[in-house]
Amino acid sequence: QLQLVESGGGLVQPGGSLRLSCSASGSTLDNYNIGWFRQAPGKEREGVSCISTSGGSTHYADSVKDRFTISRDNAKNMVYLQMNSLKPEDTAVYYCVLELGVVTVQTMCARGLYDYWGRGTQVTVSS
Repeated sequence: QLQLVESGGGLVQPGGSLRLSCSASGSTLDNYNIGWFRQAPGKEREGVSCISTSGGSTHYADSVKDRFTISRDNAKNMVYLQMNSLKPEDTAVYYCVLELGVVTVQTMCARGLYDYWGRGTQVTVSS
């Protein structure tokens, strides 16, 4: 059974950085698009960033462009989200997700298409 586990969340001051990690068990990740979604209290879950199987194609929500970077290391079965210049509005639970189908990363992120997700890691940006 495929399981995704997020780590790296925490409390950080505005302007700070965090690096989220997503590890998988029960399957290798290299055949699937992977994404990071987030959900803040009272808001819908939104696609933050998605990455293709090889890492050659990425997509970012407008709100995080130029601040967040998604990457993957298929040899280690890991996906990362480097978050810089964090803002209070980035506060949310961040989820690692996996899509089994063949869709573009743009479609995956924009339409919230995924089949597996982890339990999430809390990111709080506050002074």
